[in-house]
This record gives sequence, C-alpha cells and structure tokens, in this order.
Amino acid sequence: MSSKSQPNINKLPWFENFARPGFKDSSAVHELPYDHSILLENLMDPAHIPISHDRTDLSAKRENAQPLRFEVTERTDRGFAGWWGGGDAQTLPNFLRFEAPCVLSNNREFIDEKGVKQYFSGLFLCRPTGQGKSMLIVRFGGTAMPQIANWIPEWFFHQRGCTVFEQDMGFLSSQNEVLMKEKVPTKKLYLNLRSSDTWVAEYRKWMDKTGHGMPYHFGHNTISLPELPAVVEHAPAGLVAGVSASFPAKGGTGTMHAPNLANRYFRHVIHCKGCSGALKAFNTWKKALSAISLALTALAILVSGRQWKAALLVSTSLCLAGVYACSTLIQMSTTNFIRTHRRF
Repeated sequence: MSSKSQPNINKLPWFENFARPGFKDSSAVHELPYDHSILLENLMDPAHIPISHDRTDLSAKRENAQPLRFEVTERTDRGFAGWWGGGDAQTLPNFLRFEAPCVLSNNREFIDEKGVKQYFSGLFLCRPTGQGKSMLIVRFGGTAMPQIANWIPEWFFHQRGCTVFEQDMGFLSSQNEVLMKEKVPTKKLYLNLRSSDTWVAEYRKWMDKTGHGMPYHFGHNTISLPELPAVVEHAPAGLVAGVSASFPAKGGTGTMHAPNLANRYFRHVIHCKGCSGALKAFNTWKKALSAISLALTALAILVSGRQWKAALLVSTSLCLAGVYACSTLIQMSTTNFIRTHRRF
C-alpha cells in the first residue's frame, strides 16, 4: 500500500495449474460456523472423505477408506508441504501445500489412457471472520473434466458443495465447543494417527511456532485463549430443532433479516451471484406457474367441451408440477442445517 516502495509481485501466490491449457474450474464462497483453524484442519484431512462424504460424489466411497501414507518435504515458518496417497500406492500422487495464513492447495498429476498428463487442483482460501466463524473461497478444477459437467448448471455444483459442508458441520461445531471448553493443547484431545492425521498434526505443530502472533490459538503443545470468548450460537439440537430453525430469528428466509449460518441461504447464497440469481428465478417461476395454474383451472370449470376440459386440466397438472419443482429448488437453497446431536 505504500507509495514509497513498489509492490513485489513475487510475493503474490501463483497457482500454476489454473493457467494450464484446457483447465476448467468452478469457484464458490461459503461462510461457516466454526473456527478458522478447524476449517483448515478439516480441509487438510483426506482420510475422512470416503467416510463422511460417502456417495456425495463419484470419488467418495466408504468401501475405499484405507490407511494413508504421508511424506512431509517442507517445514518453514510460512507453513509446510508434502506428498500423500493410499498406503499401498507405489508413488504418492497428491501434493498438499499450506501457506500461512490462509492458503491451502491440493494438486494431483496423472497420465490418462492416451498417455497425456492431466492435472487436478483444489484450492482453498480460508480466512477468519471472528471467533467460531470463518469464510472460505474454494476452487476445484482440472484438465480432464467429464463432458457432462458442461451441461450441469454451476448453481447445482454449489448446492452439492453446501451438502458436503453440512455433512461435516455437526462434528466440527462440536469440536469447536470442546476446544473452548477443555482449554488444553490439542495433543491432549486428539488421537493423531500417522496413517490419517499427519497434516493435522503438522498444522497444530506449526501453530506452536507461530501462534504467538495470533489473537488466540490452539497448538499441539501450546494454547493461547481469547481474552473474552465469544458466544457462538449453532444450529439447535433436539426434537424442536426443525420448528425452531424455521423461524426468522433462527435464519428462516421469510424476512431475511436474521443472518444465521445454520441456514444455507446465509452461508452461501447471499455471497454468490449465480445462486442468488437462480433463487430469484425459481421464485419468479413459482409465482408465475401458480397464477397460470389458477387461470387454467378456472377456464376448465367454465368451458363445456370435454376435450378442452381435459387439455386444460393436463396443462394445470404440468404447471403444478413446475410449482413443486421450483419449491423443491427454493428449499434446497434455503435449507436449515439441523444438528441432531450435541457433545457433553
């Protein structure tokens, strides 16, 4: 920002894969109800993917869960990096890099059946937005994306991403609460297995070295608690959770005046131009189809010809089917995450 010194472009992070010919990617923004450190920890934990996200996409299958192998190649005050892959793999195909304070990237290179080298990248830009809250900009892409991806609207991929985060949200919120309650370093709370948790241990050990520069931190061996812990309200648990979460004060979208991160609308849609536009379009189509179905029903009552009545009633049924489809899509974009358990 100084006018006395020229900016050093070499200090800007460069993500080479995104500039490769034929590389296609999708980006999204999510605001999440748990701490920045827990978000990063979750994103650098590949072992949980086949368990927590079973069948959410084609790559995550519970039966493929296995011990993993890790090789740390870099450790600095700016972060760490290394290779990882399946425990039985001859070579480790995935390269992960954490660059403080907010950049996490995971890259993979492979040779396809035609002998062409292909690239895949997941890029996560994570920033704290307060105690127990964080925001994520995520980009996924590759040079060998399936053709069907060109026909699927981007808002659908964003909604699937919201589903992935909701699959983790319950236990991550619980983990956030345990860290604040126990007030001890993570080595006394975590059972870090070499076959699954190497990156998590590396991250918390990195915090031991650099946490003194943060407002608060939970390291592997050290902690520094916030002077005034914030009160973070997460999605409710129990029998009344569904009813409670539907009220505007709990994030219900009737008035849109109470931003609660338990609601998908406030976690993602308000930050996303594409999903906001899609939600407005679904609402417009729902109102239009509802009005048309009423008009067609009235015409069906007034006309005397049997064929006209049948045609008008069939058209009404199609409009009502469209109303139902729009309502389903609106609900998808404004659903509340219901936390069904709470740790004591």
